[in-house]
Amino acid sequence: MRAPARRPARRWLRHSVLALVALLLMAAGGSYSFARRSLPQVSGSLRLAGLNAAVTVYRDEWGVPHIEAQTRSDLFRAQGYVTAQDRLWEMDLSRRAAAGRLSEVMGASQLGTDKFFRALLLKQSAELSVQSYSPWAMEALNAFSAGVNAFIADATAASKLPVEFTLLGYKPEPWTAGDSAAIGKLMAYDLGGNWTGEVYRYLLRQKVGDDLAKQLWPTYPDNGITILKGTAAATAPALAELPPMGSPVDLSGLLAAAVYPDEFAGSNNWAVSGKLTATGKPLLANDPHLGLRTPAIWYQTHLVLNSADEKLNVIGVTFPGAPGIVIGHNDKVAWGVTNTGPDVQDLYIERRNPANPYQFEYQGNWEDAKVYKDAIKVKGAADVPFEVVVTRHGPIISEVAGSEKSRPQEALAMKWTAHMPTTELEAILMLDKATNWTEFRNGLRKFLVPTQNFVFAGVDGTIAYHAAGIVPVRAQGDGTVPVPGQTGTYEWTGFIPFDEMPEVVNPADGYIATANNKVMGDAYPHFLTTSWAEPYRATRISQVLQSKTGLTADDMRILQGDFANLQAQTVLPVLLPPLEKASLSGVEQGALALLKGWNHVDAADSGAPLVYHLWRKHLDEKLYVPLMDQELYKQMDDKGNVTDEMLLRAAAGSESDWVKKAGGLSQLAVDSFRSAVAEAASLQGKEPQQWAWGRYHQIGPVHPIGGAVKPLGWLLNTKQYPVGGSNVTVAAMSFKGTDGAVTNSAPWRQVVDLGDLAGNSRDVLTPGQSGHFLSPWYASQEQLHVNGQLHPQLFAPSAYQQGLKLVLQP
Repeated sequence: MRAPARRPARRWLRHSVLALVALLLMAAGGSYSFARRSLPQVSGSLRLAGLNAAVTVYRDEWGVPHIEAQTRSDLFRAQGYVTAQDRLWEMDLSRRAAAGRLSEVMGASQLGTDKFFRALLLKQSAELSVQSYSPWAMEALNAFSAGVNAFIADATAASKLPVEFTLLGYKPEPWTAGDSAAIGKLMAYDLGGNWTGEVYRYLLRQKVGDDLAKQLWPTYPDNGITILKGTAAATAPALAELPPMGSPVDLSGLLAAAVYPDEFAGSNNWAVSGKLTATGKPLLANDPHLGLRTPAIWYQTHLVLNSADEKLNVIGVTFPGAPGIVIGHNDKVAWGVTNTGPDVQDLYIERRNPANPYQFEYQGNWEDAKVYKDAIKVKGAADVPFEVVVTRHGPIISEVAGSEKSRPQEALAMKWTAHMPTTELEAILMLDKATNWTEFRNGLRKFLVPTQNFVFAGVDGTIAYHAAGIVPVRAQGDGTVPVPGQTGTYEWTGFIPFDEMPEVVNPADGYIATANNKVMGDAYPHFLTTSWAEPYRATRISQVLQSKTGLTADDMRILQGDFANLQAQTVLPVLLPPLEKASLSGVEQGALALLKGWNHVDAADSGAPLVYHLWRKHLDEKLYVPLMDQELYKQMDDKGNVTDEMLLRAAAGSESDWVKKAGGLSQLAVDSFRSAVAEAASLQGKEPQQWAWGRYHQIGPVHPIGGAVKPLGWLLNTKQYPVGGSNVTVAAMSFKGTDGAVTNSAPWRQVVDLGDLAGNSRDVLTPGQSGHFLSPWYASQEQLHVNGQLHPQLFAPSAYQQGLKLVLQP
């Protein structure tokens, strides 16, 4: 799902002012040796309490740890220790964010964020989830936690904790299985935040009325590609009557405190059967599109278990703080994921009892809400009392910044699948050891949140797809707007059965591709969502895979770096004709010539993409802002599909009221084009032939501190590179529009050759493996990523055992 992004989804990674000043003093005062001291030991020998036998860790030239252990407990204990060596501070910030405990170490600037995440009940939901894990999974979680805690103890005793702990003046607490589960809940929030779309449409109805609002409801092209072939997307049914809104709920506090999921969170994955490949064996590719930052959101690891009763050999990436491998391959199967984006969050308008602020109406009766009272510790200030009120539908989120003395009659409560006990970390451990599709599919039964498109390939030649996760079945409604909570009309009645979720095995056309596009046509009996990513990436992937046989791993790499812009190819034919009739200046004529001669590829050295993307920015603003206002426009949901369909229909003679109020399609196109050209000229001069997309559109993962304090950017930020692509290209290089800085891309890319797992599989993790700015692996893979390159994945012992060797002794 896409959601408004007024601030980064990881705003909680920002440091307090004191921390920034302290690091500046460290850099300027010659404390280089202090920072270097906290670099982890990656060779030689270390003692790790609790091991049954020695564990060997080889680090290859990219800093990837290859962990060889003789018992399962030792394997995950070592994984916890090694992960903490490279990413402990990142792990600690993640768990603090989920628990709403950032103010405790960063001060009052994080108070709103803490209130928001506490209201979401992420920590409580994680603790409930841990109770539902099997003993087998808990053994792995507890061993991982023990390894993390061993590193914390060692680093604390030797005064070698990551420098951020010293700068902020605190020490990490012991790690728990609940912390690992909380990180899973945090990722579920990032990938399942459709509540923001409901808030946007709620405010839109109030601002412009239902008639205009309905014209901006989520849509998908009639001919838009679907994941499962033969289920073409049908025209959406007529909108049902919208539920009443009740008295307007004040959402200003929520909008100010909320941390918004990344609007560009998406991904690509595909699997190709042997009948289309050069080797006769499947190929699998995956590149999850997530927030671009340093340290990277992923951490790569290779886990090797050689025990008498269990074997494991799996490589890939995980989220720092979670055991196992989330995406990757073992010696039998490979898999990749993209976000399905179903509607798994509903907002209910709850009616409060005027005589009791902790009671809410339901079917004519007043029901008591649960109330969790707590105090938020704030660094340098008094504790702040905070309470979370939970109705039958879920926590009240509209009052996160309100006063307990002032409770409005109506409030918004969130019902969300992730509030339930879920077992996604156990599922991951099952996937890691699967040897075929049957075993892999059985593991997916445990994967409940967030719902993901799993693509699979096996050495036996099987390719398959399954949308895994729990999706609610509603008695009424489609989750697009907040609904009355007191009537009982809009309740969840269950979940789509696992065996009825979308799935395909060995399709006749020989490939499966997903890119957050619509899964199935409207004949599918269950409701998933109304909002999908634009179909352009999925269409381009299918075009390439269908265009040839004898496909190779290098073909997959090239496709992952593809900059073809099918959106421009689709809408320019309706936007260019009005310009031909307009009186244009010399600069405008030069810009038009760029577009007319363009091959619709968002290349970094081309000027046409600059014109096109600035044009789309100004067109959208002129179309929507006059009626919405700037603040509501920033929250707009499903803008891509809605706008493209509106433009195409206007060109076909059916102008919406929005287009009419903007002066009609021709005036809208010409006026916005003039504004775009003026901006391009202000940025790069008045010679369009000298313009280049890459001078505006640049990539370079930013460290939270380096981004907040410019003098530290040279030390902590990675290098900025011109780059092609955009938010609609297969090689996603998404930017916000206020400037050309890429904020969302594919930090991890992998291509797995099932015909030669050890010799021809490849990957890249940008900017690098390490979270320490002095490590040689801090940004060692950024240039590869920018150039669309992958490096060989070292899976064979003869390859990775040439690296640095660390022996962890009992």
